[in-house]
Amino acid sequence: LMKDKTRAIKQILNGVSGEMKVNGKIYNGEMSGFDLSDQEASDVVNYIRNSWGNKGGATTPEEVKAARTK
Repeated sequence: LMKDKTRAIKQILNGVSGEMKVNGKIYNGEMSGFDLSDQEASDVVNYIRNSWGNKGGATTPEEVKAARTK
């Protein structure tokens, strides 16, 4: 989620499944997507990317809107 903001947005909106490596540890699971407005999705991304010692900067509703179309 920290490496690629657009990917993080898409994972929150569309969900994700399968194997992924996070900080050297492999996870294999499934998360369904969420039906969120652009503002709600940017709020979620901002919370995740700026909590627990993370410093991910701001994500705007406009970035979420752009990620929906890619």
